[in-house]
Amino acid sequence: MKNILVLLFLIGSTTFLMSQNETKTLFKLPEVTIQSIDGKSFNTKNIENDGKPVILTFWATWCKPCLREHDAISEYYAEWAEETGVKVYAISIDDARSSRRVMPTVNGKGWEFEVLLDPNGEFKRLMNVNIPPHVFVLNEKREVVWQHIGYLDGDEMKYIEVVEKVLAGENIN
Repeated sequence: MKNILVLLFLIGSTTFLMSQNETKTLFKLPEVTIQSIDGKSFNTKNIENDGKPVILTFWATWCKPCLREHDAISEYYAEWAEETGVKVYAISIDDARSSRRVMPTVNGKGWEFEVLLDPNGEFKRLMNVNIPPHVFVLNEKREVVWQHIGYLDGDEMKYIEVVEKVLAGENIN
């Protein structure tokens, strides 16, 4: 019983600390070939939004915080897209074996944003993603201007705040 309580405390502490991990960065999105949800080749140079910001999320079907995060984003996505023009790309880091669960998950949840697959983990490595969920915000030049690791309920509102700052040309703290 004592071990279970210690384990629960560590998991909760880790989740809290990960949710506090926000950084402002500036680097160009790397170009690598991944896959569309239907298995076709997709080059990350095609992750763009006609000069408007992009939210890029790395997630996995086995990651409960990822699923909660995408459900929350999905709830606001149409409104965000209308107000800011933002586009969301969700990159699944499920391996080749578990990636067969991605499409049923997306369809079952009714997520309307673009979902891509990184079954070999190459894009994940290039973006230095170690723990999902990991969110990046890109500016109009496809540069990463902000990132966030972990998810707690309400974090999705931080994402749209950053997008609004990018659109306004404001400094991101």
